[in-house]
Amino acid sequence: MSASHSVQGKEAPYYYVPADSAHPVRSAVALLATGIGAAAWVNDVSWGKWLVLAGILGLIVVLYFWFGDAIHESETGMNSKRIDLSYRWGMSWFIFSEVMFFAGFFGALWYVRTITTPWLGDLDHKLMLWPDFQAAWPNFGPAGVVEHFQTVGPFWLPTINTALLLSSGVTLTIAHHALRENHRGKTMFWLFATVVLGFVFVACQAYEYHHAITELNLKFNSGVYGSLFYMLTGFHGFHVIMGATMLTVILIRLMRGHFTADHHFGFEGAAWYWHFVDVVWLGLYLFVYWF
Repeated sequence: MSASHSVQGKEAPYYYVPADSAHPVRSAVALLATGIGAAAWVNDVSWGKWLVLAGILGLIVVLYFWFGDAIHESETGMNSKRIDLSYRWGMSWFIFSEVMFFAGFFGALWYVRTITTPWLGDLDHKLMLWPDFQAAWPNFGPAGVVEHFQTVGPFWLPTINTALLLSSGVTLTIAHHALRENHRGKTMFWLFATVVLGFVFVACQAYEYHHAITELNLKFNSGVYGSLFYMLTGFHGFHVIMGATMLTVILIRLMRGHFTADHHFGFEGAAWYWHFVDVVWLGLYLFVYWF
């Protein structure tokens, strides 16, 4: 948020209405290009992957300038307390949508393990459909359709990653309290530590994927277990990358003198997102690696 809610000692307008902007149209075009490219790519059209790349790069460029305008409005004191409240509600609903996103995948994992697998393994289905099917989790499908693979246990990389993320939550909280006390140097140090821990987590997960694919033969097409494993952990890893990138931007803004002890929702919003990522990982650690 802004360094102040006022401009030259005067309270900012109740609700700031920005000038007309082409950013929404540009972002819509970039997203449309990405969607069309993805549809073409999965249908083996040669130009599909290049259109996806162009769409993603275009979206990044649009967001860069769009967020830059928002930061400029904030730092020049155009945003009132009403805008601050709208940002908080917007971030809250965004995180809620992410909660429901992951809830869908956790629900799929629960449904397959506790309902579908036992149901397909009962006597009627074994006699009528797949006599050789074993109702165990994970399973290799009927009649050995899925290549044999090994599951990923909690030791040691997943446990190390859990320690990394939990530690990053602590360092981020220290940074937040330091900012509220106006200790900017301390804030930047602990925020930098948080970013480093986040990217180390991503590196460890990349190594885990390499180990799972090359040594455990666990792939995305390794039955429903492989699909859910990579969907859950992969999307979470993507969220870690996004969260670490957000915190990196906040760190750069701190170095440029943005934020004050009283008004720093840009920092707080990124911190909310990071703590959400931490909580999701705890669920993954328990239900994917342990149970």
